[in-house]
Amino acid sequence: MSADMENPKAEEGQKGTQSSSPVNETLATWYSGLLKHTSIYGVAAGYCISASLLSIINKWAVMKFPYPGALTALQYLTSTAGVLVCGRCKVLEHDSLDLLTMWRFLPAAVIFYLSLFTNSELLLHANVDTFIVFRSLVPIFVAIGETLFLHQPWPSLNTWLSLSTIFGGSVLYVLTDYHFTVMAYSWALAYLVSMAIDFVYIKHVVMTIGLNTWGLVLYNNLEALLLFPLELLIMGELKKIKHDISDESDWHSFAVVLPVGLSCLFGLSISFFGFSCRRAISATGFTVLGCGEQVVDSYNQSGYLGQAFNIHWDSGTSYLHARWHLVSTVHKQA
Repeated sequence: MSADMENPKAEEGQKGTQSSSPVNETLATWYSGLLKHTSIYGVAAGYCISASLLSIINKWAVMKFPYPGALTALQYLTSTAGVLVCGRCKVLEHDSLDLLTMWRFLPAAVIFYLSLFTNSELLLHANVDTFIVFRSLVPIFVAIGETLFLHQPWPSLNTWLSLSTIFGGSVLYVLTDYHFTVMAYSWALAYLVSMAIDFVYIKHVVMTIGLNTWGLVLYNNLEALLLFPLELLIMGELKKIKHDISDESDWHSFAVVLPVGLSCLFGLSISFFGFSCRRAISATGFTVLGCGEQVVDSYNQSGYLGQAFNIHWDSGTSYLHARWHLVSTVHKQA
């Protein structure tokens, strides 16, 4: 009698194990996919919430501490110090600082500053509605740049239809914009170019430089902080700060410290969630996510939060003008 006939139970056990193996693999694959999608949705939600609240808190902080450049520098300093201190306390892990890596990361920091500068100039010469509509055009250029330079596949037909709707709404917005000025729209074009380069190039850096998420947060904020003195000289804010120091301003009061402190904490939050999103999704997807956050921000500014901090939209927007603004901001979420 053979060994298989002598031990039929062992043979049945082996068959049971073999038949359950595909089921286990399927469950493991499903569970892994669920965790991945949950993680992506989690960091995307964290980014949107952080960005929306930071927009309101920054406006509140600038009302109490009217030095936007210095406020930004405090955010950089808080994020850099927070990562280093938490890393030393073993709360988080980040890559160690290295001069060669800092040099490789420098172009990303410079591009970031250029996008920040064009952003500020656009807001200075145009109203918030115009800024949001041109911001909604950025995904079109990022999608093209991501395909040409990051070797990603072209977006699907449905995506192109959504992007075309954004473009059409933006064109009609411009045609009905009675605040139109050559200066404002020149800065708008510069903003489009700088932001498109920013999203595509930083996606390339995130995927190739070999830093973890907290390492990206550390390098980005540290290099931005080191570049801040140059910005201070260019923008002329240093003279204003020196003048106000001599006037004994109430910088140390709770009414100033609270919004500035919250601004710095949310600056660290958006930095972490922002780089997490850049790592998890495409550059185009991250751009659209940022556009969607602006819709939430617009409701915040016109709703309870905006009223609480006395923040309002430009009241000179016509009905037709507002409709095309709505088209160009809502369809970008398709």
